[in-house]
This record gives sequence, C-alpha cells and structure tokens, in this order.
Amino acid sequence: MCGILGVMANTPVNQLLYDGLMVLQHRGQDAAGIATSKDNAFFMHKSPGLVRDVFRTRNMRVLPGNMGIAHCRYPTAGSPSDSAESQPFYVNSPFGLVLAHNGNLTNTSQLQEEMFRQDLRHINTSSDSEVLLNVLAHELQESAKGFRLDLDNIFAAVAGVHRRCKGAYAVVVLIAGYGLLAFRDPFGIRPLVVGVNETAQRPEYLVASESVALDTLGFKVLRDVAPGEALFVDMMHTPHFRQCAAAPVLSPCIFEYVYLARPDSVIDGVSVYEARLRLGEHLADKVARNLPVEEIDVVIPIPDSSRPAAMQLAQRLHIPYREGFVKNRYIGRTFIMPGQSVRKKSVRQKLNTVGQEFEGKRVLLVDDSIVRGTTSREIVEMARAAGALKVYFASAAPPVRYPNVYGIDMPTRGELIATGRSEAEIAREIGADALVFQDLEALKTSISEINPRLSTFDCSCFDGRYVTGDVTEAYLDAVESAREGKSAAFGDGNGDDDDADEDDSRQLDLNLKTSA
Repeated sequence: MCGILGVMANTPVNQLLYDGLMVLQHRGQDAAGIATSKDNAFFMHKSPGLVRDVFRTRNMRVLPGNMGIAHCRYPTAGSPSDSAESQPFYVNSPFGLVLAHNGNLTNTSQLQEEMFRQDLRHINTSSDSEVLLNVLAHELQESAKGFRLDLDNIFAAVAGVHRRCKGAYAVVVLIAGYGLLAFRDPFGIRPLVVGVNETAQRPEYLVASESVALDTLGFKVLRDVAPGEALFVDMMHTPHFRQCAAAPVLSPCIFEYVYLARPDSVIDGVSVYEARLRLGEHLADKVARNLPVEEIDVVIPIPDSSRPAAMQLAQRLHIPYREGFVKNRYIGRTFIMPGQSVRKKSVRQKLNTVGQEFEGKRVLLVDDSIVRGTTSREIVEMARAAGALKVYFASAAPPVRYPNVYGIDMPTRGELIATGRSEAEIAREIGADALVFQDLEALKTSISEINPRLSTFDCSCFDGRYVTGDVTEAYLDAVESAREGKSAAFGDGNGDDDDADEDDSRQLDLNLKTSA
C-alpha cells in the first residue's frame, strides 16, 4: 500500500503534489518523493521519512514544471529505509520515464531474470517497482521501434506490461516531452481515480490513489481508472483512455474499505465511510447472536478506522457509544510500522484510556480488524487496567488467516494471530472475555449493496484465494523465507530517518533527440 499522484496542470505543480502527499500520508510513512518535468528535463527529490520531513523549502524550489508525479512509500518488514528504494524511479532509455507504483508484483524474480537475459536491462535495487519501470521502458522500445511515440505505441506498451507483469499495480508515469501516463492492473486490485479542474486556459488533470486527494486539491472526480485501462494526458492536456488488458475483471482489494483508505474517499463508486457504517450494522447482528448484549454497558471504538462501524453497531443494539481511548496523532499507524517490537511499543504511546468510561463497566471494544494481535492484546490490557469488569471484542473484518501479497505488509502466516486458531483461541490470546468476527459474506455485502457493480473482490487475506491465479504454496513459502532472511539482516526493519533532511535534489537531464 502506497500513495501515488500524477498531475498535468497549467502552473507549477510542486506545491500541489506536496499537498496531495500530505493527504495520502496514511498510505505510506516510510519515504516520499516528487518528480517534475520542465523543458524535457526531470527534477526529483526523494528520501526516507514523512512528507513534512522530506521536503523543505530548498527542495521545493528545485522542482519546477507544470507536470509531475509523487509517491509516499509503505514500509515492508525487514526492509531498511533506503533512498535507493524510495520512489519515483527513473530510466532514460529509450524515452525518459519517471514512475511511481502502488501495489506489489508477484512475478518479480521471473521478470528480473528476463530483464537480464532477454531485455538487457540492469535493475539497481530489489524493488519490484524498478522492475515494472524497466518492463514498461522495454515495451515502449519494442512498440515504438526506437522512433517517436504516439498513442498506439503507448497503449501497446501498457498492454505488454499487462501480459508480462502479475500482481497488483496502480501506476503513474511521466514521459518526458510527451505527457502523463496512468494505468491499473487487469484486476483493479489497488485504487486509482482521475479528477479534472476546468480552468479558463485549459483543463488540468490529476490522478491519485484516493478521491480525497482530488477533493482537497480542488479537482472534480471524473471517474476511476478501470481495471486494465490506461489514461494518457498529452502535452495539450487532452485525455485519452484505452482498455489495454485482454480480459479485465474488477476485483478491488476489500481491505481498502476495511482499513487502508480514508473514510472520506470514494473507491470504485463506494463511499468508504458508508461501507464502514454498513459493516457496523452487519457486525451488530452477529454480536446479538453471539454475545450477551444485555450485559454490555458501553461500546468503545479503537480509533480511528473503526469509529463508523462502532457507532452504527451501538445504535443498532441500543447500547451507549463512548470514546474511551484518546489518540496521540503524532504517532504513526501501528499496522504499517515495520517491526513487531516497534509496533508493540508504539501502542501505548499512541493510545491512552479515559478512565471513567471503563471503571466498573462491561465494555465492547470494536476494531476494524485484527492482524497480528499486538494492538488488540495491549488494548485489552489497558481496558482492564482502567477498571473494566469485562472486555468483549468485536472485529469489523473477518479473521486474517492468509498472507497478502498485493502490497500489504502481512506476508507471513506465522505473524497472523488467526492462522491455525479458532475464535475462542484468539480471544484467549488477546485476553478478551469473548470475541466476534465479521462474516466474510457480510463484508462483501456491505460494499456490493452500495455499488452492485462490485461483485468480486480480492479477499485473499481472509479466504486464501488470490485473484491473479499465480500465487502458490511454494510462492508463499519463498516470500516468507526471504522475509525472515531480511529481518535477520536488518533487525526489526525500522531504519533510521536521519538522512531525511539531506538535500539530495537532483536534476535528471534528458535530451529527447539523443536518447531516441
């Protein structure tokens, strides 16, 4: 999970991209980067750290141009914070390209081998995003035959990417001297939405991971990029859409609606906030069937993602809703912190109890999901320490029993508390008196009843069914083995951010005549 932006505007875009990254900061806290283009030259600054720390005034001054892309990186456990892994990525042949990617490729090793043996391209990092960039560059070279690009060449190259790359990818690309390209994998696993700002001069276009970025930056939502579809905005600000996949099927990641996206976003025609309200309604029905509702004195959410579901659950069950935890907003989201020890330490730094809401009460805690169980266990202990007589727990999502390989940091089965455990056993693990999980069908219904066009989802972390069809047991074993090796090499994966203030801005010069 990362945040990406691409914009074609009439005025300098550096501030626009910075503001957009701030809105998408929840999608990635490990690193950030912006690349802009002016007079066929690229300008880029990227570094580990939060957006506000990566970009200073001096960095913004060297990001000229009216078109650009931006990225905030989601950390992967076992990976060091490294400027080389930060995005965007750049390649100069056969055409100058700068790319930002949200998602995860599942055939990276195969593609790396093809790059070396067949395409004769060098991959400088372990990032699958750099691999994807080089696949696109090669396909552009093949389709254009070394000459100037046109729309058919560009869309043919995206079709080539779809044929070769497996997994999840939402992508924005700058092509120096040509325009802005954006595309989404044939299953639409990761979100991508297009917005327009009509001006007196000519329309401006913005592509982003979530619609909230469009809203806050003054763009009107045009539509979502369809699965397998590509959008190219040329230098005259004319948008061109084309379907580039042979058999696209919209199967968005269902976890976006549960946890990842901001509640004020709309993804594939579904309000995330409304979906979470409906999750609360369905969860309330299951709680009523499985818990002694008459014994519950108060419903308390675990801030922030679970609030809509908890409010709706409390209303449906006629139980008082209270805010029992106060959140320190200057601590990052524990789910996307890279190391288990860091996550555990940060829980108590992030949350504190309002004692009177727990003292002498039987409480029902509602969270959006339970992944590793670290946060849940700590929170139950905090509730009991605050004087709760009983602590019941409800999850707005089903138990996470399987790895996610499409860009969410939960790749090993051993880390998932629900793997191999019953609900009663999970309840004992986190210290709750009883535990209720959402049913998967209820989760799907909560979304599809808002937009009936959505009938299939990637629910792999809940049901173990991977929509791309290429994820095998051997693949999962290899991912887990590699992850364990990296964790051993880099400790808990929490790299230092002391280089975030370093000025590594640089101009990437490109002359289209010589590069062709």
